[in-house]
Amino acid sequence: MGAALREYSVDGRDVVVPFGADEISPVFNCAVLLPWPNRLRDGSYEYDGVTHQLPLTEPARNTALHGLAAWERWSVVEHTGSTVTLELELVARPGYPFQLVAQMHYALSDAGLEVRLDVTNVGPSKAPYGCGFHPWLSTGGADLDECTVRLDARTRVTTDERLLPTGTEPASGSYDLREPRSAAGLDLDDAYVDVVRDDDGRSWAHLTGPDGRTAAVWMDESQDVWQVCTGDHIAPAYRRMGLAAEPMTCVADAFRTGERLVHLAPGERHGVRWGMTLL
Repeated sequence: MGAALREYSVDGRDVVVPFGADEISPVFNCAVLLPWPNRLRDGSYEYDGVTHQLPLTEPARNTALHGLAAWERWSVVEHTGSTVTLELELVARPGYPFQLVAQMHYALSDAGLEVRLDVTNVGPSKAPYGCGFHPWLSTGGADLDECTVRLDARTRVTTDERLLPTGTEPASGSYDLREPRSAAGLDLDDAYVDVVRDDDGRSWAHLTGPDGRTAAVWMDESQDVWQVCTGDHIAPAYRRMGLAAEPMTCVADAFRTGERLVHLAPGERHGVRWGMTLL
């Protein structure tokens, strides 16, 4: 369901928090978030002079959360021993009267798991668009408090009580994760921008367990926003089960603010690339 990655492990050590084959993804585990990631204030936005209203899927905060694709049934286009491609035709609907075709590509190698998303606007009009992904990095069976966190980003997005953006500030104190920091006492559900990249153009998020292994997510230049969440305020059964390290193209509320929003013209394709590995 939703083209989500259910399990990824290396030599028996989980890289992401798994869930059962017959289980609904508990907390958007490894979900594909499109045509917007994160939250949209009041589920309402104006585009090209027309006001649209989406269903409020996070009633407690009165927002539309994580797009439209996570609970759709994607079709398998191609499947080999180490790759799979899935496709979704996202039809026009009230609140999002635009037509997209999305393809998710997963490829496994000795270097790790590489993921690509390619989305094409097959409708007759320009479409607002953003995407993100929701991997929960695994602690390897340890308590999150026993792990360390690192994130390649310099600037934190500030939010209001609904976790909607209000501005930015330099990441400092407990929010500065550029050097490995103990997860003990960290309570995060925060977006970061101004990312730091290595010589290959990749920005990384790391969760290192007491076993010395690091579950890691990277994104290339096609994405420049991180969301990190320690899960302190989710359902008790899943609280602090790992670290959500989410590559995104835009921060929350982009349909309203326009910040980093992609304006996908008819026939235009948009692609992103990211991946995971165990270090």
